[in-house]
Amino acid sequence: MSDKKRLFGTFGVRRTANDVLTPEFASRLAACYGTLVKGTVAVGGDTRTSTLMLKQAVTAGLLSSGCDVVDLGILPTPGVQYAVRKYYDGGVMITASHNPPQYNGLKFLDEDGIGIPDEMDIEIERLYFDAEPDRVEFHEIGQLYQNNEVIDEYVDEAVSKVDVDAIREANLKVVVDCGSGAGCFTAPYLIRKLGCDVTTLNSQPDGFFPGRNPEPIEENLQELIHVVKELNADIGLAHDGDADRTICIDENGSFVLGDKTFTLVEKQMLKENNGGTIVTTVATSQAIYDVAEEYNGEVIATAVGDLLVARKLKDENGLFGGEENGGLIFPDFVYGRDAVMTVAKILEIVAKEKKPLSELVAELPVYYASKTKIECPDDEKEFVMASIAEEIQTTTDFKLDLTDGVKILKEDGWVIIRPSGTEPIFRCFSESDSQQKADEMTEWGLGLIKKYKK
Repeated sequence: MSDKKRLFGTFGVRRTANDVLTPEFASRLAACYGTLVKGTVAVGGDTRTSTLMLKQAVTAGLLSSGCDVVDLGILPTPGVQYAVRKYYDGGVMITASHNPPQYNGLKFLDEDGIGIPDEMDIEIERLYFDAEPDRVEFHEIGQLYQNNEVIDEYVDEAVSKVDVDAIREANLKVVVDCGSGAGCFTAPYLIRKLGCDVTTLNSQPDGFFPGRNPEPIEENLQELIHVVKELNADIGLAHDGDADRTICIDENGSFVLGDKTFTLVEKQMLKENNGGTIVTTVATSQAIYDVAEEYNGEVIATAVGDLLVARKLKDENGLFGGEENGGLIFPDFVYGRDAVMTVAKILEIVAKEKKPLSELVAELPVYYASKTKIECPDDEKEFVMASIAEEIQTTTDFKLDLTDGVKILKEDGWVIIRPSGTEPIFRCFSESDSQQKADEMTEWGLGLIKKYKK
């Protein structure tokens, strides 16, 4: 048996709904997971049109393997992770996160609410393809329960972790764009509970995502940017489809990159806790390291994937973690990217520091990034990476980090060349002290890939 995954990506299974991701597929996969968990499993979903169908199928598969199922309704992925960590033996979230409307997916969780480890992915695939899941006797079929309270509890616990009085006194004007996703059920309520004046965009759940594409990148958030400026708001906030990522727009209508948000919250967390362990991926900004050095923090870098960051935070008893895409992880709340706590924390920082968001961001260490990608067949990826690593080692004195792909550390910045786990491409990121240098570094990185690609 090879240990190459046949179905799972970096976190769960994501496919187009009802051609690959049919009820039969979802039900069998859930039964394979249920065979390994044998306990009470929470099930939640996002707002996609195919979610209800798949949720019923997942529930049936779990019940048939002897698990009890608790239906949490429609809520953010971290809401399910929160519930599982507190109350249940496992969980399944039905979501395709930021993908277009025709996609859906299944994210399986362990008892801590962290995405299941690779070994479990592979064991589920083995049951799915090469064996059979347990189908229990008629008198052992599981029971189905509802829990509609957990979503409010999840929001209220986030509120309890910040200084609500300070936020209320700051009288902040907030515009939130939920992208018609699962954040519709949490974000507007959270912001109101924090005593802010809230204006909502795309905050009616709709699986066709009529207002904007669910990925919170700058080109999809033009309406939010416009409304922030028109209303003279203090901040704009946007979520992806399953509300585990948060992107900020400052009071001038400028798009704030995810790694800036990460660095801002990191700085605050380290100040409040007199230091601590920060976990991020090898593709995140040097600013994370600079802030850690200044505020008595230590940084651990993992391969790319929020699941790996979450697991490392648990193992190392870390203080805070996240990725450069706006996915921040507060391990004392949820072991996964979480937008509720992120929003509460950012509003608290703006309120307490009594400075506009643009100024808070301007105070952070400044680096310039460049991101690009290039096609490369999956079967050539290993050779390309090995060849690049060998060339760098034999012809330069640059440092290498091979945690995930090839990261080349130069004196004035770094470039990382890493293969996508889901498509036949390499991603090439770089960072330096000027935009020109960053752009030149990604060009150099692409050149190295082209050199060894057939």
